[in-house]
Amino acid sequence: MKIKFQPKRVHKYCILFMTITLLLQNGKQTVEMNRLFGRGKAKEPPPSLTHAIQNVDARAEHIDTKISRLDQELNKYREQMNRMRDGPAKTALKQKALKVLRQKRLYENQRDNLTQQSFNMEQSNFAIQSLKDTQATVQAMKSGLKDMKRQQKNLRIDSIEDLQDELADMVENSNEIQEALGQTYGMPEIDDDELEAELEALKDEIVLDRDSTYIDDALRAPVVPIKEPGSETATTSSTSQVPVDEFGLPKLPAT
Repeated sequence: MKIKFQPKRVHKYCILFMTITLLLQNGKQTVEMNRLFGRGKAKEPPPSLTHAIQNVDARAEHIDTKISRLDQELNKYREQMNRMRDGPAKTALKQKALKVLRQKRLYENQRDNLTQQSFNMEQSNFAIQSLKDTQATVQAMKSGLKDMKRQQKNLRIDSIEDLQDELADMVENSNEIQEALGQTYGMPEIDDDELEAELEALKDEIVLDRDSTYIDDALRAPVVPIKEPGSETATTSSTSQVPVDEFGLPKLPAT
């Protein structure tokens, strides 16, 4: 089998090999240069608005400290002036107090300016953060919408209805199986007329059980015999003409 020589392909491979060689050489040179002279300083990120607010607030607090120190000095001068009489010494002390008061006013103006700057930056930072939150909310809503669409593609109302029908059929079949398993075997048939007659008989027995008149009649009869048992077959009470037997019970009339 003869191999056909292709100059164009060989030329491409040569160019690729030379490019890789140059890149490797440049990489080695870069490593050596970094080793000799060190790497350049990385670019610092631009200051954030939050960092700027913190710096301004720190400057304002530092100025507040200076104002407090000037207030203490003014109070000291005021007390000294109250104890001094009018004269050159009091006038000189007054000039010092005015100088301190002038410095205090300058510091107060600087503090107010810094406070306003901090407030403006906080408002801007709040607006930026609100926009970021809104953007994140919109992105989350878009992502949620995509997920809902993707999930709904897998759900069809026809398949859900078929599933409900199959479940209903399964429940019906299960009930039929339970009924079939609950059937009794070899039970004799019972006549409804016989059951009704037995029920009526039970009602009569309940009525007789509730009727206690025969007990009251027996209690009204004398229970103490006049003579000893066995002396006579039949006697009568001294207080009643009802015949009793040897046990003192009312004797039933002969039929």
